[in-house]
Amino acid sequence: MASLRDVQNKITSVKKTKQITKAMNMVASAKLRNAQSRIERFRPYADKFYEMLSDLAGGADSSVHPLLEVHEEIKTVGILLVTSDRGLCGSFNTNMINKALKLAESKKAEGLEVKFYCVGKKARDAVKKTEFEVVEAYADEMNSFDFNLASSVGNKLIDAYLSMELDEVHLVFGEFKSVAYQVPTALNLLPMSSDQAEESTDEGTSSEYIYEPSVEGLLAELLPRFVKVQVYRGLLDTSASEHAARMTAMDNASRACDDMTESLTLIYNKTRQAAITADLMDIVGGAEALKG
Repeated sequence: MASLRDVQNKITSVKKTKQITKAMNMVASAKLRNAQSRIERFRPYADKFYEMLSDLAGGADSSVHPLLEVHEEIKTVGILLVTSDRGLCGSFNTNMINKALKLAESKKAEGLEVKFYCVGKKARDAVKKTEFEVVEAYADEMNSFDFNLASSVGNKLIDAYLSMELDEVHLVFGEFKSVAYQVPTALNLLPMSSDQAEESTDEGTSSEYIYEPSVEGLLAELLPRFVKVQVYRGLLDTSASEHAARMTAMDNASRACDDMTESLTLIYNKTRQAAITADLMDIVGGAEALKG
């Protein structure tokens, strides 16, 4: 049985650990409020942007713009994987990495080459351990980012698609549903097919727009922006999901510390009682020996 000092040291250590997890929970909670506010403000714009662009693309021929054209031969697939830079957020990063790797394996099984574009240290480090190539990696960006990051990543993907280095582009990110629910999501980014546009229009309320100047001119301006908007939405969703997952993980860790403290306190009391009983037996035994 452990000594009283050992048990007491463990109790002190667990209590200090709880102080850390509680502090991390509070920090994650504060960051979550800001991240949640950002994604909730941006979603209506992204949804309306997608609706309008779907209407434009659905009524236009795919040859109008290169980003609408499906390449004749699909050889290379690009996957943009967005994760956090730091851990301690449960299985959040693991779920997204597994989602991306399953997509990559399915594409590889079709005989296609897969290349990764990673945002976040966890994505970069995980993919580097696999056989897949990491073309671009953006680390230490998720703690503080703006649309410039999405614009930079989007331009890389667009240039690769237009130069035929990539024939498909997919975005894998953590979609923020609620504090307790974040969904690993895979989104087809390029090309934006007419079927995809028609499905989006069918799901929502169909609207008729009058465009000026021409549809071709608007698509030339809006399609590159569409890619960047979707990337930015993925970044915002992942950021909010990361803080929500970390807050939940630290809350669970704090409760585990309470359970461990209770268990160690019980062991401490039993150990102390056993020591007191042993001392009393020695005293009684010595007294009986003196009497004899």
